[in-house]
Amino acid sequence: MCERLVIEVVCILLLLFLSFHLFLPVSLSQVEVYSVKVDCTVTSRFAHTVMTSKALNKANSSQEIFFEMDLPKTAFITNFTMEIDGQEYVGEVKEKEKAKKQYEKAVSSGQTAGLVKVSGRKMEKFSVSVNIAAKKNVTFILTYEELLQRKLGQYEILTRVKPKQPVQEFQIVADIYEPQGIAFVEASGTFLTNELLPLVEKTVADTKAHISFSPTLEQQRECAGCENTIIDGDFIIKYDVKREASLGEVQIVNGYFVHFFAPPDLRRVPKNVVFVIDRSGSMSGKKIAQTREALTAILKELHKQDHFALILFDNNIITWKKSLTKAIKENVAEAIAYVKQLKDNGATNMNDAILKAVEMLEKDREDKKLPERSVDMIILLTDGMPNNGVSNLLTIQENVRSAIGGKMSLFCLGFGNDVDYAFLDVMSKQNKGLARRIFEASDAAVQLQGFYEEVSSPLLLEVDLRYPDNTADFLTKSHYSQLFNGSEIVVAGQLSSNDLDNFLVEVFALGPDEDFQVQGKASVVNWDVIYPQQEYIFGNFTERLWAYLTIQQLLENSDIGTLQEKDITTAKALDMSLRYNFVTPLTSMVVTKPETEDGTDGTLIADKLTEEQRQKAERRTGITDITGSSAHAASSLIYSDVDGDPHFMIELPNRADALCFNINDTPGTIFNLVRDPKSGFVVNGQIIGKKKVVPDGNINTYFGRFGITHQKLGVKLEVSTQDISVFHNGKQVKLLWSDIAFLKETNMELNLTKNCSLTVTLRHSVKFMVIRHTKVWKRRHDKQDYLGFYTLDSHHLSTSVHGLLGQFYHGVTFELTDLHLGEVQGKLDATMYVKGQTLRVTRHWQRDFSRDVKNGENIHCWFVNNNGTGLVDGSTSDYIVSDLFKTV
Repeated sequence: MCERLVIEVVCILLLLFLSFHLFLPVSLSQVEVYSVKVDCTVTSRFAHTVMTSKALNKANSSQEIFFEMDLPKTAFITNFTMEIDGQEYVGEVKEKEKAKKQYEKAVSSGQTAGLVKVSGRKMEKFSVSVNIAAKKNVTFILTYEELLQRKLGQYEILTRVKPKQPVQEFQIVADIYEPQGIAFVEASGTFLTNELLPLVEKTVADTKAHISFSPTLEQQRECAGCENTIIDGDFIIKYDVKREASLGEVQIVNGYFVHFFAPPDLRRVPKNVVFVIDRSGSMSGKKIAQTREALTAILKELHKQDHFALILFDNNIITWKKSLTKAIKENVAEAIAYVKQLKDNGATNMNDAILKAVEMLEKDREDKKLPERSVDMIILLTDGMPNNGVSNLLTIQENVRSAIGGKMSLFCLGFGNDVDYAFLDVMSKQNKGLARRIFEASDAAVQLQGFYEEVSSPLLLEVDLRYPDNTADFLTKSHYSQLFNGSEIVVAGQLSSNDLDNFLVEVFALGPDEDFQVQGKASVVNWDVIYPQQEYIFGNFTERLWAYLTIQQLLENSDIGTLQEKDITTAKALDMSLRYNFVTPLTSMVVTKPETEDGTDGTLIADKLTEEQRQKAERRTGITDITGSSAHAASSLIYSDVDGDPHFMIELPNRADALCFNINDTPGTIFNLVRDPKSGFVVNGQIIGKKKVVPDGNINTYFGRFGITHQKLGVKLEVSTQDISVFHNGKQVKLLWSDIAFLKETNMELNLTKNCSLTVTLRHSVKFMVIRHTKVWKRRHDKQDYLGFYTLDSHHLSTSVHGLLGQFYHGVTFELTDLHLGEVQGKLDATMYVKGQTLRVTRHWQRDFSRDVKNGENIHCWFVNNNGTGLVDGSTSDYIVSDLFKTV
């Protein structure tokens, strides 16, 4: 941890973070980023994205400018160009080993070499620096391509933007062309406030859609006259196409074809699923709690035609029942009760646990307890390495492959960074399944449920797509074990004949009741007619789609089979990567940068990370998810809360860091925590004192009452340690903390749970949680009730929001330097530059109860002394108000 922080501090000393991706020197006035553009064209699911950024060095001397941007980890970089003073510097894709030699030479001579790094779960970060002469411009252009995957009934285009300052010309544009017809298009952003939402323009016709977002310089500012920008996060477009013909859609362009198969209105095939759950000692604490939560939700989603079983393993193998059980209501309820008792214990005997699952499925098949037309699957969840029983990874893979024998699918979920993901990945591929990483984070239960949702509804089994032997060559994968609801099968190939009249397409599969069989002739889409005057956009997209898909599938198979088979597969993937200029795990992009004033040039190397490499990088940095955001929720990237005695904490997921401070005052004092003048949302909190004063004279204080109002929505809540009063639309509801309640109205949703947590969502405004704690001192026979306030989503609040918590809702910029071990043994001290102040801070930890109400979790933070002086605007006395519902 210390090593990572030191590296970050060195970077901050050299640079001021300004990305979309630009790092600039410390003097912002000397370098102006005047244009940031993202242009994405999607043609039949194949996305071609160009990111362009322009900067001007206004100084009288040369400046080093750092260009940085995020791209989806599923994408292949196809080009990177720098334009400097009329000269172009274009990247060249080379075999990785050859590029590596240039990279090592650049590093050994002290030159900067660009790298691709991990950037959260879905993205990777591309960066490069270049020296720009006085008064000169530089343009950076990065191009990447990917085939959009359909998941849960939609495609997703994810763009991450982080300008960190308002830009004169800022634009995100996406054009979607789908001859099959567009069913719907949605656009959202994690940074989109109510003021910015109307700036998202969307035009949807039958077969094309246009989405744009282009705020002015002033609209980008956090507030009038501010230097900071509100634009910081993910811009997300989701869409789907119309589906009518059961054959799917076949497109033929320039000698290549692509077949999209996802027929509508199919009945699901019953499944027989065995959940194999690691409950070894390493699953203790939060992991086991999240597993219980996820399994409870998953079991509730089982269909009554399904059969299921539960196997728990540590050094022992424990089965819930001896055979699979039908998922009727009574059995599911019994299983949920069993899961809620799940506790960690012992070592990890993975081999025997999986083999037991295979044995149960085979026996129930033999005894005809399972429907004949149903699919057998095993879902393994583990967080560590096998260390009991058979522990050799190759032996386990062979044992499992031999036992399954192609009769069932194995899905492996690797929880956290201690698992060997490559081992799980290979074992899944060997057995008609796939592996998925579950990141050790607050939303791990949601990740588990999300994966299960993708595979929970098989529609067809053993899907075989066939094309004329004398017409189609070099096919991508054309046989799939399952087609899941909400997904799509894509097959592409090269045409060896122009006789399209005889291009017959056939699909055979097993359905829930009978065989699925459909055939038909491929119809050629006339692009000139559907999209007149726009044929230049499409070019050879079908060929590049075929190449992309072929390379992806070759890479997936490059780690299975014999050594000779692996070598042949790898060689094919390398050849195609070079031919189509794709940066893949087998290639690198090399850019030779212009000479600097001392006559030296440098080399940029852009690589493609495998999931195994991503995991190793996360182990080194200690960061598993630095984005703090997901494509399924538009939430704020800042989490501010107050709890305990009273401890204020500002969590900054984008930096994987947090700031904290305490407020000390006399009981009865009321502080303003949040005040948004535009919406009239206000939160005030009153301090209470500890019932018993300890002999040393120190008074422990806590928050004991909150007054919460939203003037525009007509909502008022008074929350104390005894009860909750809700005023809305002229009505009053009084609740006790012992109650369980759920209230839902047009503008408000309130959920009170038995674990003493109250969650309130105010429509298009804010989401927050209040938790009641009871602290017990057994020796003193004393206890204290107090409250914690947690902001869960604040991104809709205006940029004028303030208060002890509210002032941090739209971010805080700080730099750290001089990290060293402080006077308190084992704790780091540092110097922090924030809001024009220089502060001494210490590495502490605070408890965050928002995700685990009972136990909480430790969050490391930089602690600011003296009531947050220097971090908090003004002094704490400025936030004292006279009344719990004071709104001004």
